[in-house]
Amino acid sequence: MLISEALAERAEANNRLSQLKGRLATVARVQEGDAPDENPQALLDEAERLLARIEELVRRINLTNAQVMVGEMTMTEALAQRDHLLAKRRLLTEFADRAAARQDRYTVSEVKYVATVDIRALRSRADEASKRYRELDLLIQQVNWSTQLL
Repeated sequence: MLISEALAERAEANNRLSQLKGRLATVARVQEGDAPDENPQALLDEAERLLARIEELVRRINLTNAQVMVGEMTMTEALAQRDHLLAKRRLLTEFADRAAARQDRYTVSEVKYVATVDIRALRSRADEASKRYRELDLLIQQVNWSTQLL
């Protein structure tokens, strides 16, 4: 099984688990004298099987990520760097958007607000972080589709 396949299976299992939680909530209590629409124990058993499979996948994915290389760093390091770049881009973009927000003045006596930072420079830094994110994400995806899960 490739890393990418394990990631897809984990995502599917998490979605299925979320659905099961909703169904379990529906059958957890019924009016006295009524029967639940589904067997609560069967749903609970299925949820526990899914949790065990998710645990196995996470362990194997983490083990693989700690050993497989993406360029000159481990997959674990690459994923941390990718997350950092995404957070940085979002921070810079949101700050630039806030600084660039226009506030219309209807009279000269109204308070005028001005940006405290160089918006163009912020957007340029955000674009650079975004570019580095895309390049790193591409490398990560290539490794995910070519590496067997340990």
